[in-house]
Amino acid sequence: MRLPFLQATVERPMRQPAPTQLPTLPGAGLAALYHGARMGGDFYDFAVTQSGRLIFLLLDIAGKRREALDIAASVQERFRESAPELFRGEDMNQSDALSELNIQVNRAILKAAGGVRHAPAFLACYDPKVGTLTYINAGHLPALLKENGGVTPLAANGIPLGLFSHATHDAAFVVMPPGSVLLLASKGLVESRRGSKEFGLERVIEVLQAREFRDAQELCSSVLAAVETFTRSGTPENDTTALALMRTPG
Repeated sequence: MRLPFLQATVERPMRQPAPTQLPTLPGAGLAALYHGARMGGDFYDFAVTQSGRLIFLLLDIAGKRREALDIAASVQERFRESAPELFRGEDMNQSDALSELNIQVNRAILKAAGGVRHAPAFLACYDPKVGTLTYINAGHLPALLKENGGVTPLAANGIPLGLFSHATHDAAFVVMPPGSVLLLASKGLVESRRGSKEFGLERVIEVLQAREFRDAQELCSSVLAAVETFTRSGTPENDTTALALMRTPG
């Protein structure tokens, strides 16, 4: 009797990104806190160039957690390899370099996912020597810039990553004066629920405006604590992440 031919398929092993180290910056503080619900794909990473610029990324990868982490590992490899090279030297064009890095991250997502994968992202370059922030908000929630008591949302200026291989994004530019704060919150944090009510971006702004924080770590802790209080310590439905960059006063 002739047996039918059986072809075994071998799946490649799923990876996870390497641990992220928070760099130390002159004249600024940096913090990122993450509460995992084992449901989503929040990912952040940092790189410091030879010229002292901080390059950072916050990404929300849709899909099952194992797949999202595998994609994040590929993104991390590309990010850590390309960021120092693209931002080499003092006189390079930060906007052009950030746009090129954004293209490379986008294509790394598509390649690792084997197709389309919705991934809103915030990618930025902070220059601590002059306090400037060059950024691309690719379909992410607005970043919040607090200065002189007011809060300015840095809204999306492009579509999410992982959708089109040839998508391009133009970088935007703001100045962070001494004492200013940049706060990023993930979609999972903003959409944390108590019954039918969401925590919402307005409550994130309320926490940011409530008082002056000693450092970026205290701010991130306060945001996550406010979410926990709002949900009455219920089981989170998604990952929650807060990332803050605080320029030293004076």
